[in-house]
Amino acid sequence: MQYRTLGRTGIRVSTLALGAMNFGRIGRTTQAEATALVDAALDAGINLIDTADVYSGGESEELVGRAVAGRREDVVLATKAGLPMGDDPNHRGSSRRWLTTALDASLRRLGVDHVDLYQIHRWDPSTSDEETLAALTDLRRAGKIRSFGSSTFPAHRIVQAQWAAREHRLGRYATEQPSYSALQRGVEAHVLPVAQEYGLGVLAWSPLASGWLSGAVRAGRAATTHRAATMPQRFDPALPANRARLAAVERLAEIADAAGLTLIQLALGFVTAHPAVTAALIGPRTPEHLAAQLAAADTVLGADVLDAIDAVVAPGTDLAPDEKHDTPPALLDPALRRR
Repeated sequence: MQYRTLGRTGIRVSTLALGAMNFGRIGRTTQAEATALVDAALDAGINLIDTADVYSGGESEELVGRAVAGRREDVVLATKAGLPMGDDPNHRGSSRRWLTTALDASLRRLGVDHVDLYQIHRWDPSTSDEETLAALTDLRRAGKIRSFGSSTFPAHRIVQAQWAAREHRLGRYATEQPSYSALQRGVEAHVLPVAQEYGLGVLAWSPLASGWLSGAVRAGRAATTHRAATMPQRFDPALPANRARLAAVERLAEIADAAGLTLIQLALGFVTAHPAVTAALIGPRTPEHLAAQLAAADTVLGADVLDAIDAVVAPGTDLAPDEKHDTPPALLDPALRRR
């Protein structure tokens, strides 16, 4: 396992990190299964576990907390807040009121007195950067968090938050967690360069493109991934974006074969090759998934392989632009573009 420093925090983390979104009812993962995955990941050298309050309505945090009990000091523990936790309009967002409440609830579920990284799950346009950063700075001073970061922020919001931190003399985001894969490369155009400019650690989620790069989605056979069962529209071959992805997967598989790699090794090696990326977040549901992904722990792609990938999906290109998660709200909601 390789290790890199997480931005400017001084924390060393493994280049593969364990994402716990599938823990609980989302991935139909029991406590015993989650604990087995955590134990195997830690034994293999992974030392960062990432979860969120919204994953299975808090169940993921509970499963992670019980799984790391007794090994807490071996784990860089990260969680997130900001997405809706119920119907109450104030049980979401990044206001001081909600973040203070949400963090206490996360700590209770995790069974710990602090987390190493607390992330704002999505940019909240209704809350000022000063409000959010002041709350996070105070939570850090209280010892409840060690560092804080953003997740899936547009590049201009990352820059604005860095400016606000300096302007108001507040703590600043130390990390960003964008969606990034060989099929969704849009963040290379703006987000990753900005992260490098400000020295942010980058934890890339969905490096296997929601299963498209797992090897289970191939031409001539129906997709068999968990995501395909729960979100069939993302794999519907009638959609142009999916046809483009399928064609790209076939070409990437050929590149992997020629390099003596599995498609998973190629996909994870591609993400961790980018100089802005600190770690790729893997989200296995089974020991078999984890073993296949751990095989990429020491994968280093040569320039020829990276050039071949560039020829399949151009740098800075998203093959499924409708699945971007950092699009400014005004581009999605016409009412925000009208007076």
